[in-house]
Amino acid sequence: MLEKFPRYPLTFGPTHIEKLERLSAYLGGKVELYAKREDCNSGLAFGGNKLRKLEYIIPDAIASNADTLVSIGGVQSNHTRMIAAVAAKIGMKCHLVQESWVPHEDAVYDRVGNILLSRIMGADVRLVNDGFDIGIRESWRRAIEEVRAKGGKPYPIPAGASVHKFGGLGYVGFAEEVRAQEKELGFAFDYIVVCTVTGSTHAGMLAGFAADGRARRVIGIDASFTPARTKAQVLEIARNTAILVELGQEIVEDHIVLIEDYAHPAYGVPSEGTKAAIRLAARLEGMITDPVYEGKSMQGMIDLVKRGYFPEGSKILYAHLGGAPALNGYAYAFRNG
Repeated sequence: MLEKFPRYPLTFGPTHIEKLERLSAYLGGKVELYAKREDCNSGLAFGGNKLRKLEYIIPDAIASNADTLVSIGGVQSNHTRMIAAVAAKIGMKCHLVQESWVPHEDAVYDRVGNILLSRIMGADVRLVNDGFDIGIRESWRRAIEEVRAKGGKPYPIPAGASVHKFGGLGYVGFAEEVRAQEKELGFAFDYIVVCTVTGSTHAGMLAGFAADGRARRVIGIDASFTPARTKAQVLEIARNTAILVELGQEIVEDHIVLIEDYAHPAYGVPSEGTKAAIRLAARLEGMITDPVYEGKSMQGMIDLVKRGYFPEGSKILYAHLGGAPALNGYAYAFRNG
């Protein structure tokens, strides 16, 4: 479905699928859990899901003759880290707006983890004291104009690369990649579990897996704590992406499964259940998840298995989207492990 779209290679290639043997056994062995390791997808600044999206966005940035990538996220944004890495890789400047999306007061929160890496990679990082919102931000618009006013040629990339016109393409590619891997494995996954915030990862999967009738088998775990807005954005992006790739069918609201039970107490703030899930995945599988995204989707998957949400015998693919560097900003919460 993606043959007509130019792609700038930023990843190593298809990401590995591993069976989570010990976690599956710990949860009773009635379902089989697997992880697709998007967190290990590149040598660029620890990788992650945003690179899969950017592979289809960067050709447009280069064609526009831009010289500066301009994007936005929270203080510990994985997305802005990846924008900084890609800008360095392709020889562009990088201007990042880091808003105060998370009510978290660890003393080193704005000096470690993702934001530290962005600074090391040469990004112009601006801290802005505005709260969380998945929509288009005024501070980002101002940053674009600032670059232009100084004679630069900005290329705007929205939060999470999500509402960019090509934002959903990378995860259509994910679905196609999974289908190829399923042929090698000799079975198809019954469910795919994914963290959902700005929406294009989930939306791209919807369009991609709708091609074989599995749209409702993509189980989104909300981490935004604004689920109504997130669900609407997923639907809009999925519909636009379906048109782009000429899917041949309409994505409808009923295709979207978004479970809202694990985003509390706020975006970017881990509950005790999230912290327990992070520890469990680390201690059983050596797999590191973060407090903002993957810890919450891991918590959701573990709890859904415990509650019998998935029929016995199901094979479940957990999409590990990356984000471990953010853990450095939550050191106090894990000071005793």
